[in-house]
Amino acid sequence: MDLRKLKKLIDLVEESGIAELELTEDGEKVRISRNFTANNNVPTQQYYAQYAPPAQQQPQISQAPAVEAPAVETGHTVKSPMVGTFYRASSPDAKSFVEVGDTVAVGDTLCIIEAMKLLNEIESDKAGVVKKILVDNGLAVEYGEPLFIIG
Repeated sequence: MDLRKLKKLIDLVEESGIAELELTEDGEKVRISRNFTANNNVPTQQYYAQYAPPAQQQPQISQAPAVEAPAVETGHTVKSPMVGTFYRASSPDAKSFVEVGDTVAVGDTLCIIEAMKLLNEIESDKAGVVKKILVDNGLAVEYGEPLFIIG
């Protein structure tokens, strides 16, 4: 695949706001992923492009032994209702809304998700104890992505 076409695909991902694009054409496969990282609570974007040559040219790689998956935390999962940026507090200097071990009631604010310059408070839909916080402050979240586990 030529560099001009690859550059157009990267521009497409950047302009559309999608997180990932995968394209297979004539046996060639290109995957472009956009990764958000936090640096001083300011999201930045990094782009990754992977290129796979046609299948008949790929070398055979022996498979590594399977690794046992870590134990999954049980409880109610609070998921993101939207795409945006996850914040644990109302401002960088403020105390987090919740910490692991805190008891929450239905309607208590757990976090804020910033979407299109609007700050949306995400409330608990179940009473219980916060067992785990699954997202780091300042990172991008997708619709349906698990945020908290409440037991």
